[in-house]
Amino acid sequence: MTIPMTWLRGAQPVLLAVLIAAAGTLHAQTAAVPERAASAVPSTPAAALRSLLDADLAENFRREPMWADAGALIVARAHLERFRQTGDVQELADAREALRAIKSAALSARDRVDLVIGLGQALYLGETFGAAADLFDAALEKGDLLSERDRVLLLDWWATSLDREAQLRTVDRRGVVYERIGARMERELRDDPASAVAGYWRVVAARGTGDLDLAWSAAISAWVRSTLNPATSSQLRADLDRVVEQALIPERARTHPARDVIDPAAQLASEWELVKERWK
Repeated sequence: MTIPMTWLRGAQPVLLAVLIAAAGTLHAQTAAVPERAASAVPSTPAAALRSLLDADLAENFRREPMWADAGALIVARAHLERFRQTGDVQELADAREALRAIKSAALSARDRVDLVIGLGQALYLGETFGAAADLFDAALEKGDLLSERDRVLLLDWWATSLDREAQLRTVDRRGVVYERIGARMERELRDDPASAVAGYWRVVAARGTGDLDLAWSAAISAWVRSTLNPATSSQLRADLDRVVEQALIPERARTHPARDVIDPAAQLASEWELVKERWK
């Protein structure tokens, strides 16, 4: 089982949205991120969505031909947020209905990406994780329309969805999923060595394929690279510390014979502490 980062407190993501009304336009920003990335996102939008839906403002937009589809997208995301908070399956059903009613051609290019993300969120919250990952992957292909922050959060959703999908499979069928995660995270790290999301998921992916030695090396390199981005360094290090101590050390200890009389788990723990001491 994957040891989640503290940004992913449990398996349930938090749905957030930014509503921007400017120059006479209404635009729905990326709405969903796994909780372990939520600390990097403003805390106000979810409440704004609930208020928007409670006041029936979004429904009013839906009745205006010019804004009908953009309004439906906002309504759908508000229902997704309510489902996440209440567990009321009717909210999820209402979200699906709103999403189905949207005419993609009537949306801006960016809003079309948001629609794909919304469809992925609906699938994820309905626990159809593999299909959700496919939609998040499609949205990532339009990453040039997203802000860098939104793209990173979407990448995290994609990896989280595949991780959840892998957990539903038998052990012998999980490796191919983690190979897919690992390959993408390696590409991400070549483009951005400071990526906390890619650094973490590369460790998880290597462990998921059964390559504990690669996972160990990836954890060390992620720890060192964390200094490249002070904004995420402390959180990433806490999460790496947990996955190493709770998973990698005991698992590697079982596959590595003791060196002389030293307990292998103690030896590995000592090696990890030395890494942390050298790269404070």
